Amino acid sequence: MGPETGPGLWLVIGIMALSLVLALFVGFRAGLTRDRRGKMFAFVGLFILPVLAVWLGFREQMTRAESTRFCLSCHAMSDWGKSLYIDDPSVFPAVHFQNHLIPADHACYTCHTTYTFFGPLKSKIEGLRHMYVEYLGTIPPPAKIKLYTPYDNRECLYCHGGARDFLQVDKHNKPAGEMAKIMSNQVSCMAANCHDTIHAIEDLKDVTFWKRGK
Repeated sequence: MGPETGPGLWLVIGIMALSLVLALFVGFRAGLTRDRRGKMFAFVGLFILPVLAVWLGFREQMTRAESTRFCLSCHAMSDWGKSLYIDDPSVFPAVHFQNHLIPADHACYTCHTTYTFFGPLKSKIEGLRHMYVEYLGTIPPPAKIKLYTPYDNRECLYCHGGARDFLQVDKHNKPAGEMAKIMSNQVSCMAANCHDTIHAIEDLKDVTFWKRGK
């Protein structure tokens, strides 16, 4: 088991083992299924427990898939993981990560999940696509890895919308009507001369990195 094996996964393994034992028992003692209690016993072992194991396993892995460690476990994402430690206040993903403005253990998921009703589901489906490329497809070079759609201000505004340190920035309010354009996504938060230095993976060889505890 890997280092992320938690109690939930051990529970799933336990249920699967119990189901297997009951299935073998019923297989060797088929006569038990002739009466009602035996049929109920077989139903639990051959149907209820396997379904429960699948459901718990799915939930456990979907929760695990939200972790930063899971996202960065793909080799293609290693540069993005390194960029979170760039010691430069202009690289705002690094600033958010290092200052825990977002949950550090769910950093990727927090910023790259659309905050709509089906946002998390859509992100997980896209995650399956990533896994397909990782194991069966052709992994593009880092410079070719792009978002499926342009980054929406909605993801930024989920946390910053209404915040004093966002509303009082002069650049967000000038010229007149600028704030309305930002709120409606007409002007991107990542527009030129705004927050346009994102992960900066192309500069990793020339930057200094923040070290925890320093």
